[in-house]
Amino acid sequence: MSVLPAAFALGKGIGCAMQPRSALLCRFLYDLNICSVSVVRMARTAGSHSDITGPRVLDAALRLFAQHGFAAVSMRQIAREVGVQAGALYNYTPDKQTLLFDLMRRHMEDLLEQRQDRLSAADPLSRLEDFARFHIRYHLNRPDEVFIAYMELRNLTEENFATIEELRRRYEAELEEILRDGVAAGLFVANDIRITTMAVIAMLTGVTTWYRPSGRLSGDEVELLYWDMVRKSVSA
Repeated sequence: MSVLPAAFALGKGIGCAMQPRSALLCRFLYDLNICSVSVVRMARTAGSHSDITGPRVLDAALRLFAQHGFAAVSMRQIAREVGVQAGALYNYTPDKQTLLFDLMRRHMEDLLEQRQDRLSAADPLSRLEDFARFHIRYHLNRPDEVFIAYMELRNLTEENFATIEELRRRYEAELEEILRDGVAAGLFVANDIRITTMAVIAMLTGVTTWYRPSGRLSGDEVELLYWDMVRKSVSA
């Protein structure tokens, strides 16, 4: 039973209209209920606002970090981009380092999640093609995320760097396994699996530095071209 019905029930039971003290008690309980409802409504409103503003803070940080670089962007600039007071920004993030870390983690976790949802082919060549095409498709329209994920690693704290590096290694491990299986099957040539893995990923990721949707090549054409280069780079 809420506070308000309880107050009325209490007042009715003891005759609030006839007893001043009871009437005051009823009024107190009534006011208490109104305050409680107001606090709940305010909390819900604040929570809803946070759900909206939190992602906006990350999106603003993403744009500014990609455009100006992490070191050159201030929390005040991010607040201005979001449309909140500088002090209010700390309701959504403790500092700029956390924003950078959250952006990188979000990028890598989304990459891993989407990759895990795909069914892997049996033979190494088909698996390599699927990996290469997926990597291009995922990164092609995320130039800002890619820039930050690779160029701003140096600005992470040691602890945050270790977390992001572990996520990257999980992703790279699949390509290493594909190459290793391909070499064992006589399909690929790779004198150093680790170096070849990093070279292939660097080549694929580099597409974001020049590709523009308005250019002469479509995304599908770029995907095919890069897969052809990857295949030739490791073919036996």
